[in-house]
Amino acid sequence: MRHLIAAAAALFATFAHAADTWYPSEFGPHDTLGAVNRLSPAGVLAATKLVTAGKVYRLGVESGPTSPAYPPRDYKITILQLEDGTGTPWGSNLLSSNDDLLHTWVGVGSQLDGLGHIGINHVYYNGIHAKDFVKVTGLTKFSTSDVPPIVTRGVVLDMVASMGNGQAMLAPGTAINREQIKAAAKAQNTAINRGDVVILHTGWLAMSGKDAKKFMQGEPGLGVDGAKYLAKRGVVAVGADTWGVEAVPHEVKGTAFPVHQELLPKNGIYILENMDTRELIKDKAYEFLFVLGQPRFVGSVQAIINPVAIR
Repeated sequence: MRHLIAAAAALFATFAHAADTWYPSEFGPHDTLGAVNRLSPAGVLAATKLVTAGKVYRLGVESGPTSPAYPPRDYKITILQLEDGTGTPWGSNLLSSNDDLLHTWVGVGSQLDGLGHIGINHVYYNGIHAKDFVKVTGLTKFSTSDVPPIVTRGVVLDMVASMGNGQAMLAPGTAINREQIKAAAKAQNTAINRGDVVILHTGWLAMSGKDAKKFMQGEPGLGVDGAKYLAKRGVVAVGADTWGVEAVPHEVKGTAFPVHQELLPKNGIYILENMDTRELIKDKAYEFLFVLGQPRFVGSVQAIINPVAIR
C-alpha cells in the first residue's frame, strides 16, 4: 500500500510540475508586460510601409447602454450641468458647460483584456498569485495603464470566406484552430509574423444589432489549438468580432474560457474583444498598420478601446 501511495504522489507531482511549465515567462521571471515585449521600433517602421491609401478604419464599437457586455456588466452616464442648465453663466463671456460622470464596467463594448483578467486557480501571468497583486482599490501589477501603445502590423483573417459555406456568419460554437487559420491565411496570401496583432472576422458582430440576447448566448471563435498556434507564431494580441474571442459553447464541455487561459496567463498575449472588422473585410484590407493607445486608468483589469487600422 505504501508503494501505491508513493507512486500516486509521484504521479501527482509530475502532473503538477507539467501544469507549472507555463511560467516563468520567456521574457524573464519578473516580467509583467507579456507579449508586447515583441514590439520594436523596427516593427513600427515596417508596419508603416503598409500605409499606401491613407484610409483609416475604426475597429471599436460604440460604448453605451446597449453595447455588447458580458452579464452583469452595464453602462450608465450622467450629464452634469451648471445648476439646472438654465442658471447664470460664468463671466462676462457667458460661459456655460456640461460635464459627464460614468458609472460603468470597463469591460463593455470593444475592450482590451489585460494580463490581470484571467488566471489558473488564482495564478496569473508569470506565476504571480492573485494575493500578491489583486486589491479592491486596483491591481498593483498588470494594470492596463502600464501597457505601452501597441503600434504594429495588423492582420485580419476572413474566416467567413474560408469556413462559412456561403453564410454571412459562422455558427456559435464553431472553433477556429490551426488548420483553419492556416487555410484562411493561405487563401488571402497573408502571413502571420512575430509581433503581429491578429483579428478574426467571423461575421458574428452583425448579430448584436439583430438579436442582442442571441449574440451573447454563444459565438464562433478561436479554439485552444488555434490559440496555441498563434502563440507559437509570436503574436502580440488576438482579437475578433465577437464578445469573447473564443468559441462558445467551448470545445470541451465543463471548461470555462480555456482560450483566455491559453492566451493571457500562459502566453501573455492580450485579447481584443468586439472588434468591428466589417469595413476591413469589405475592402479586403487584410494587413494594415494597427494603432492602439488605451486609456491609462491606474489599477484597471480591462480597458474600453477604439483601435484604428490604417492602410
